[in-house]
Amino acid sequence: MHFLVVIIEKLKQLSIVGSIVVMPDFFVDRIVRLESKEKLFDALTEKANRGGGSVRGVPTVDVKGGNAVNVAYCLAKLGIRITLFTVADEMGATMIRQAFSQFGDKVNLRISAGRGGLTTAFEFPHGDTRVNVMVSDIGDNENFGPERIEVDKTLLKNADGVMLTNWASNLKGTELAEFAFRNSPSAFHFIDPADIEARKQDFRVSLERLAGLTDCLSINENECNSLADEIGLGHVLGASYGADEVTLAAKKLAEKIGISTDLHTKIGAAWSNGKESAFVHAIKVEAKTLTGAGDSWDAADIIGYLAGLAPQERLLFANCCASLYVRDPQGEPPTMNKVFELVERVQ
Repeated sequence: MHFLVVIIEKLKQLSIVGSIVVMPDFFVDRIVRLESKEKLFDALTEKANRGGGSVRGVPTVDVKGGNAVNVAYCLAKLGIRITLFTVADEMGATMIRQAFSQFGDKVNLRISAGRGGLTTAFEFPHGDTRVNVMVSDIGDNENFGPERIEVDKTLLKNADGVMLTNWASNLKGTELAEFAFRNSPSAFHFIDPADIEARKQDFRVSLERLAGLTDCLSINENECNSLADEIGLGHVLGASYGADEVTLAAKKLAEKIGISTDLHTKIGAAWSNGKESAFVHAIKVEAKTLTGAGDSWDAADIIGYLAGLAPQERLLFANCCASLYVRDPQGEPPTMNKVFELVERVQ
């Protein structure tokens, strides 16, 4: 019980002087929830054989998305002052402003004119869990470079934390990270690259360039395997991995790339700096929302770093936040008090 009280007290004492800066991607997400992918394929085949037509009765919802927008929204919901750099057209910018309007002056939106991305996310059962597979049009997220933020260097200088998300979709991601991190020397620097499989060689090279500027690399199991393959570690997480495998994978990666690594998976989360390691099991819940789960985890994770939580404390806090997110049918992230309530109940 003392362990849990310490987590809450440290988080209550957290003081954000400037803001947490998040960048750069915005997508409009269309989430399609399927009973099974086979039923959809059968329906598509049937309609194709008839020359076309509509497949009706598929639950679908359009929401604001993109890793940066999702993380920023989760942070704001947790009561944190944020600055969001992103790109959107007029309709997308209106969607973003409307979503963040509830947070008042705790939010600083820096929206460049351009074309945001469009994602269709299919959520369906796979084995003993549910997964989401996304099909995306990246839009101008593909070329979000330093030129889109250089006029606001003061915001970077005063930042408590700077988070770069979705490196994989941004061909200027390395230049953006280097510029943002070099111009925020006192901030905590955090990268979540998203699915790097198609660009894993580029990412390995980028990490060599960014290692000295980056405090944390946050990845999921798929990104872990992609990176591990590329740096010569092989496929470190198989189909039925356990806590020991996740912990060892994080340690091997951190040791090899020279960056502390947070690895969040369906069974739990691990941290390692290449020497020490920690693991905390996930909280078992019935998942109602999958798209954006990693973003809610990242939001809590960077808060944990800034609050000075020990690795095991931070992983527990992030797991609790993500657990509350995925169990919400509307995909609404929790408030800090809701996370505190769950932390107090964790055994």
